[in-house]
Amino acid sequence: MVGFTPWNEEKHEEGGKEMPKRATLVVLSEEEQTALVQLTKRHKSGQQLVLRARIALAAGEGQSNVKIAQELSVSVETVRLWRDRWVAGQSIALKERGVEERLADAPRPGAPAHISAEQRCQMELLACEAPDQSGRPISQWSGREIAEEMIQRGIVKQISRRHAARLLKKTLYVKPFWNQIERKRENQGRASDMACMQID
Repeated sequence: MVGFTPWNEEKHEEGGKEMPKRATLVVLSEEEQTALVQLTKRHKSGQQLVLRARIALAAGEGQSNVKIAQELSVSVETVRLWRDRWVAGQSIALKERGVEERLADAPRPGAPAHISAEQRCQMELLACEAPDQSGRPISQWSGREIAEEMIQRGIVKQISRRHAARLLKKTLYVKPFWNQIERKRENQGRASDMACMQID
């Protein structure tokens, strides 16, 4: 096992005095150290993962957060974050949760996206239609109107008008292409399968 408990050059105030802040102790098993070194040497490893592995290795050697930050040209906060995350991840065996999983980004906060690519495409098709075709007495879609129509058609179970408006704004540039397709339909007298381009 490799590991030290360094006093860090970072300081915080306690009772009017600046006191050194103790860095989280990182103790690496031989297996962990080998896996981290292999990750840093692998050509296909992402730069972020390599940086995080180097932070864990340096922390395991007993280097302070400040020294690691200076050597790797990152902030002390970044070093502290990944030192702490590495230690938190050590509670799960390396066989169950590999080095790359331990060094991966945490899931983003907030609810996952509820609009699938297919639903988005259906909304784009809807946005390309004139609102009066849906019995709406307006000339252009609004967030409220398109949200109501999406729910009425069963495209989505629910969507806020603000979210629908954001999606609609991204879709609006498709309209000129739709007009060209409509003219071709009228001239050729047949329906086109492709109505709108897929937007990322």
